[in-house]
Amino acid sequence: MSQNDIDPNDPFGFFTGNNDKKNNNKKPKKNGQNRVPIWTLVGLFFLLLFVISQLFASSSQTALIPFSEFKDRIERGEIKYVEMGQVYFLGYVSVSQAETANEGTGFSLFGSSVKNSSFRTVGVLSDDFLKLLDEKKIIYSIKVKERSFLLEILQWIFPFILIFGFFTLMMRRISKNMGGGLGGGVFSQGQSAGGTIVEGKVDTRFSDVAGVDEAKEELVEVVDFLKNPKKYTEIGGKIPRGVLLVGPPGTGKTLLARAVAGESGTPFFKISGSEFVEMFVGVGASRVRKLFKEAREKAPCIVFIDELDAIGKSRINSINSNDEREQTLNQLLVEMDGFDATSGLIVLAATNRPDVLDPAILRPGRFDRQIVVDRPDVRGREQILKIHAKQVKMEENVDLNDIAKMSSGFSGADLANVINEAALMAVRSGRKLVNMDDLHEAVEKNIAGLQRKSRVIKEKERRIVAYHETGHAVVAAFTKGAEPVHKISIIPRGIAALGYTLHIPEEDNYLHTRAEMIAEVDVLLSGRAAEDIIFGEVSTGAGNDIMRATDIINKMLTDYGMSEKFRNVALTQRGGGYFSRRGEPSLEREYSESTQEYLDTEIARIIDERYRAVLELLNSKRDIVEYIANRLLEKEVIEKAEFDEIIKYGSEGALSRLEVSNTVSGETENSEIQA
Repeated sequence: MSQNDIDPNDPFGFFTGNNDKKNNNKKPKKNGQNRVPIWTLVGLFFLLLFVISQLFASSSQTALIPFSEFKDRIERGEIKYVEMGQVYFLGYVSVSQAETANEGTGFSLFGSSVKNSSFRTVGVLSDDFLKLLDEKKIIYSIKVKERSFLLEILQWIFPFILIFGFFTLMMRRISKNMGGGLGGGVFSQGQSAGGTIVEGKVDTRFSDVAGVDEAKEELVEVVDFLKNPKKYTEIGGKIPRGVLLVGPPGTGKTLLARAVAGESGTPFFKISGSEFVEMFVGVGASRVRKLFKEAREKAPCIVFIDELDAIGKSRINSINSNDEREQTLNQLLVEMDGFDATSGLIVLAATNRPDVLDPAILRPGRFDRQIVVDRPDVRGREQILKIHAKQVKMEENVDLNDIAKMSSGFSGADLANVINEAALMAVRSGRKLVNMDDLHEAVEKNIAGLQRKSRVIKEKERRIVAYHETGHAVVAAFTKGAEPVHKISIIPRGIAALGYTLHIPEEDNYLHTRAEMIAEVDVLLSGRAAEDIIFGEVSTGAGNDIMRATDIINKMLTDYGMSEKFRNVALTQRGGGYFSRRGEPSLEREYSESTQEYLDTEIARIIDERYRAVLELLNSKRDIVEYIANRLLEKEVIEKAEFDEIIKYGSEGALSRLEVSNTVSGETENSEIQA
């Protein structure tokens, strides 16, 4: 066997067998020879001992005679010496024969065979038998149980076998666990198992990515660097060493990396940041070295590290430091800093927590480009929906632009889930095509949770929910700067929502004025205000609304400098650089106790002021509130078109006429159903 045939994970050949399926890089054994596993050798050893014991036992054992015959021979004087064991009684015709047998003429391996004797029986030790021996003056002895030859061997060998087996199993388990990442096993030389994606193995292309056009353009240029490096080096430009994709979860960072792998036509190494970190100090750094060594050998190529924050966390003010993680990070910094600008090796990384990354890894020369992969706008959402809708059968009247407007703030993963949920709902309803109702329900399910029509609600609580949601909707309709109402429902959804009012902005907003924030506070407080007006008391249903309203006012005063006393001054809380007892970062106030007292008083004053304004507005529109609440109790759901019509007629003072028309239309529908 040559040196090339030696498995680095198994230098002694103990864990052998046909592992070609597990490791295609191993060379086949010469002459078709396979090494025998150690457990097979152990089994053959014990089988050999058993066979030998049976041979010796059969050759040395004397035939059994009945116990009665054994006693008769004692009475006749044929037996002069008796040796009594726990099972067998041995009889000898003379004392000299017994002495010869004790010198080893018999052999016992497993304890089941006996020494050479004249007579052998299965005896019963009793007082009568001992009395018989004394009367005949027979010499007898009682033989204690002896350990067999095999037991004597096992007494010494078994502990070593047990320890050796435990050690080898542990080494095999560690080798297996460590072999999944970049470092191989304990005995290995750090083989890279990070995963090389061969050209053509990835079907994802840039045409499959939508909603992140700017990020895609940057990566298209990176791919062009790899395909045509001379075009950039001739003018004196340098290929970027690293590209960091930053953005919220689900925005398509990994999808972009897969598109780069599909478009580049070069070797592509992919690995997660968590795969570098192991229990053993130094393993992560070794894996980084092996990864970049293999990458340099196959340059030009791309190395993709997903979830970079797993190893790239900042070392500043790090009390609970991890030496293994820091060594891994240091090795990564060294490897990226040692790149040859003409090698064509580019590191691509993704993270959704850029704030925790170490400054050393973000500097130019390591990650030269930081590409923001943000949530898509309305145009990008429509493009993403079209890509995912290609695989789903839909009706011709489906308007994906309308769904894109409804799904403000959704990520690419959320939009993919909307299309999939709509398809599942269509199948559940027994239809073969997805319609707009399925898509609307999928969006609402993503926002508010699953409908719970089976939940039984008391009539009193149902009325409270109806007026609560009506208060939200009416105030939103008559407040400038509030988001328009798309739907009102008193059907329970999710875990705790007994009803909801769906507000959908007409367009994406990236800035909010003070008036818009106050309008949002008014809408949040209007649910409790409606309960207060109609029932004369309030419920716990407004708990989340009050929390959100308080948070908005607090940010206005502290973060956005919108207070009267501290105008244009940020009164924020920042990390203090130390940790509390629970291990969570503590926050330091950068202002005095009197300022905190002012903030508490001002928040309470503004909340009370806006609550009184909302009460006044709802009292002036009480007829509309009563009408919408009763319609909700009757229908459970009011869509945008019907709500806008009610607001229009209510503003004109013509609700009675609208009520008559609704009654007539309801009777017409009932008559059609009966027909």
